Amino acid sequence: MLETAPNGIQQLSCIHAPSVRSRTLGAFFVGVCFASLRLACCAKMKRRTFLKSAGLHSAGVVAAASVVRSVGATSDVAASPRSAQTTGDAHARWRHSVCRWCYSGVPLDELIKQSKAIGISSIELLDEPEWLQVRAAGLECAVANGPTSITKGLNRAEHHDEIIARSERLLPRVAAAGIPQMIVFSGNRAGLSDADGLRHCTAGLKRLMPLAESAGVMIIMELLNSKVDHKDYQCDHTVWGAELVQRVGSDRFRLLYDIYHMQIMEGDVIRTMEQHHKAIAHYHTGGVPGRREIDGSQELHYPAIVRALTATGFSGYLAQEFIPSRAPFESLAQAIQICTV
Repeated sequence: MLETAPNGIQQLSCIHAPSVRSRTLGAFFVGVCFASLRLACCAKMKRRTFLKSAGLHSAGVVAAASVVRSVGATSDVAASPRSAQTTGDAHARWRHSVCRWCYSGVPLDELIKQSKAIGISSIELLDEPEWLQVRAAGLECAVANGPTSITKGLNRAEHHDEIIARSERLLPRVAAAGIPQMIVFSGNRAGLSDADGLRHCTAGLKRLMPLAESAGVMIIMELLNSKVDHKDYQCDHTVWGAELVQRVGSDRFRLLYDIYHMQIMEGDVIRTMEQHHKAIAHYHTGGVPGRREIDGSQELHYPAIVRALTATGFSGYLAQEFIPSRAPFESLAQAIQICTV
């Protein structure tokens, strides 16, 4: 991915390709400028209940020019046929996605256009009107929004009837749209022990599994940190989530491992992915601290993480879920480059 990643990955030094590609890059340059200005004018950006301003700003002509250099050109090393083939194979192997909420200040049609130009094949965490628009434009939606919220989820038995009723309506629509996964959350503890939360989540998910299995949709519960962003959230450790997967015992229930969140809660990201990859169906990125770009400005080294993920045999979507701090599509393109290894 072509974003500034916390691992210090350097952009390739570039030589410009001829004519047709130059015109394409020119169009991309213009799109980046306009998208950046739109984003700068947005007072709020949020993920579901996210209320803090992202502080995005346009990097203007200099940032857009950087996109032209890093996206539209190749280095002397990468210019060799063998290097080009390797890069192409890696890009083909990975299915890249982006989370809609991080670009809530950008019209969806613009996000679709820029995602296609960057090489992203999915926009996720969408409700029905948006997933229909994305699908109609020729992109996938890797994950649909589901019947729970971060704070009110499956860890309370009194919520189960409402969650099942919503799922009965949602899952046939998700399946009909060709969306492979729907997200759910544990909910907050609110004084509930982890043992009781595990028991209640298991009971609720076992009620939900026949619907998911019939629809052919994977239900994924996200691991979130309860230290910084989502105080009191219950599914905040991989071991707890993996135990839940084992207790539910269905091929249609797995975890969403958010690398940003689990770095904050646990660290040891690569070893954790290696140990628990069979319980995980989807991954999110983000720079630590701050959930900004995944470049050298933060502490995670994403190329190593992605290589380790590849070694587990993972073949699903890797989704970018960071809040850009500069020209948004320059950052997103860089993130795709960083994660294509």
